[in-house]
Amino acid sequence: MDLPCVAWQKHVEQKWSRLTPDEKKCFSSLLDIDEVFDFGLSQIIQEDVDFLSGISKDYPVQKDLERAARCRKEGNSRFKARDYTAAVLHYSQGVCLASLSSEQLSLCYANRSAALFHLHRYRECLEDIDRALNHGYPSHLKHKLQDRRAQCLNHFPNGTEGLNTAKQGAGHHAEGVCSRTNSTKPNPKSPNSQQQNGSAPVSCLSPGLSVCFSPEKGRHLVATKGIAAGEVILEDRAYSCVLIPGMGGGRREETEEAGRVFGTEVRHCHQCLGETVSPVPCEGCSYARYCSEGCRRGAWEWHHRWECPIGAELSTAGVMSQLALRVALKAGVKEVLKAREPIRDADNDSKLIREKISSKNSSSKPITENMRPKKKNSGSSDVTSTEPEVNDPSAYYHGDSYLSVYHLLPHLNGHAPSLRFLCSVTIATLYLRLRQAGPPPVSWERGGASESRKCSNQSQAPEEGEAWAPELSLLGSVALRHMLQLRCNAQAVSLLRDTGDFTAVQSTQEVRIATAIFPTLSILNHSCCPNTSLNFRTSHLVSSQTDQGSADELVSTEPVATGPEACSAPVSVSAGVAVSIRASRDICPGQEVLHCYGPHSSRMVLCERRRLLQEQYHFLCICQACGLEQGDGPDAHLHCGKCKGPVKCSVDGAGWCVCVRSSCGHRVSRSELDLRLQEVRVQLEQAVDLLETDRPGEWRGAASQLEHSVLAIRSQYGEDSIELGRQLFKLAQLHFNGGFPGPALSVISRARRLLSLHCGPHCPEVQELQAMEDCLQGVM
Repeated sequence: MDLPCVAWQKHVEQKWSRLTPDEKKCFSSLLDIDEVFDFGLSQIIQEDVDFLSGISKDYPVQKDLERAARCRKEGNSRFKARDYTAAVLHYSQGVCLASLSSEQLSLCYANRSAALFHLHRYRECLEDIDRALNHGYPSHLKHKLQDRRAQCLNHFPNGTEGLNTAKQGAGHHAEGVCSRTNSTKPNPKSPNSQQQNGSAPVSCLSPGLSVCFSPEKGRHLVATKGIAAGEVILEDRAYSCVLIPGMGGGRREETEEAGRVFGTEVRHCHQCLGETVSPVPCEGCSYARYCSEGCRRGAWEWHHRWECPIGAELSTAGVMSQLALRVALKAGVKEVLKAREPIRDADNDSKLIREKISSKNSSSKPITENMRPKKKNSGSSDVTSTEPEVNDPSAYYHGDSYLSVYHLLPHLNGHAPSLRFLCSVTIATLYLRLRQAGPPPVSWERGGASESRKCSNQSQAPEEGEAWAPELSLLGSVALRHMLQLRCNAQAVSLLRDTGDFTAVQSTQEVRIATAIFPTLSILNHSCCPNTSLNFRTSHLVSSQTDQGSADELVSTEPVATGPEACSAPVSVSAGVAVSIRASRDICPGQEVLHCYGPHSSRMVLCERRRLLQEQYHFLCICQACGLEQGDGPDAHLHCGKCKGPVKCSVDGAGWCVCVRSSCGHRVSRSELDLRLQEVRVQLEQAVDLLETDRPGEWRGAASQLEHSVLAIRSQYGEDSIELGRQLFKLAQLHFNGGFPGPALSVISRARRLLSLHCGPHCPEVQELQAMEDCLQGVM
């Protein structure tokens, strides 16, 4: 839910409708975000705050022992049915709902440890046994836990070592605790392959890239040397992110009921986004949960101690509002003032800036103090917001710092007045609710950012009554700025989730799990046919066990080297979700590096792409793909059914598809083409049905059907697409499991090339293909 819930939107619409024409005109003419926020704040009365809190009851986040007991009871039912995965989910929900000092918490931990034991998750089982004992597990039942502990330790080479490892929790890699999400292990030649300490940059550009500026494109990336397809050219870590609640996508071995009830927010760490089977709950609310104590502590120190008392209101206000406030809380007043002071004049004098820059920059030029970040198109016709003032700090490239986030363009005038009003009133109401919940955030105290308070118990709520200085309304203004920025600069974080089907081929689905803001990724301009691919991965916070007085370390769950020198030891990096950007095809020197904002030429017709991009990003797309479709160029994804030549289709999505070869001239109607695509979909469904029977005798027929879908996907998405690679991966699995070594080997090489190109040579799919090839070559 990016925007606030419907009830709140309607409430704000009513407030907007009650404004006089002069008030609407005044608000619509405001060009300063501070003034927009002040206007929204002036419209808020206590009844509005109460209304938000009232409708937030539909998003309960408080501890509830009665609900915790029901979850434990349901977990027991699933446990007896030997549905251990669903049992763990129910017990985990009970853990999050139970209050810190209750017996119910210890019972949920103990029962979850039993389910984890049956799932062979012995380390997590040991952790839950310790938690149950530490939270007052009944004395007359402790012998059960001691017996289970002994059984777990039998599965470790050294029982004592296994116990110590479990006690350290997130300090060591645990399967499934913080798993990589559709990610790749870093290449030794990649920008981030070297070990970093806590102060090292977490965003890194390849040496073959330069940040450039032009009035037409704004700030953008250009290759200064040739970049090979598959090469990592940029690694960036999210400044902040928020999980999207309610997103399902559970595995099919789970019950239908479990898949419906438990969404992304139950399955993933709320700090690093890593998937976890045994989350550690926030001690103050029932919503937030984490993969480790390190992630819980990090979230508490950075933002959650202030989010926790108003968690229900934040859920009601939507992901964008929560992420905007989280960014502002994390930054603190010192960073905001540092970023804010120099750009005040520039915000109010864009015409003068445009004249200065346009006279000096007739084309893209490399810059060392690089230009203002923004969301723009590789050939956008909108140039009204790309030119910063020459001496303005917003004209610099700030790497992974908060400055890069702050100076992203909010496109204030690009948003409809009613949407601006909704954002302003929503943030203003959250600001007032935050003030009522307790004292100002530490990083926003009048003295500036001070040393973070140490917190041993997250259940300690902020004290009420401490005064907020009037100047702290800046927190609301900055949060509003970020909310407007996120409309154009937010990045969806998606992963491929295994659905858990035990058939001849792997079954996956793409799930959007979070919204994030990436400081450096925002530099990339849009293209409807980009030359890059994105892959996400996670890392988590851990505590140093060797030095109790040292600060928390930040540990990645994946090795940083490959080959003989590979090392699986944790590496200190920043916690959270990171993205690797790879070249999806060869990029020549001087060519721009481009990223797709969503509308892709292989999935959407020209008019629809342009409409969506204009509505959300405020530019008319004139990238190369759009130019080909608008002009006389052929459709790259369709071929003539008669001569296999290129085909030209009408731009408006109606009419005819005609072969451009004069010697052929074959044509088909769009309705015929749609019918043919529907036939391909039916063939693919038939292949899936055959696969799900899981009978070897049916695999040959399934392979035949799947080969038809491979042809269709190649035609739609292209020879070098990740979609084709994934389909070939399924076909390779089918040939391998069906006992067809020749066809399997021929498909494996094609699938490996495409998956390595987009996901890297160390992604799980490529590793599985390599294992299949080694096995087949060993028996042939």
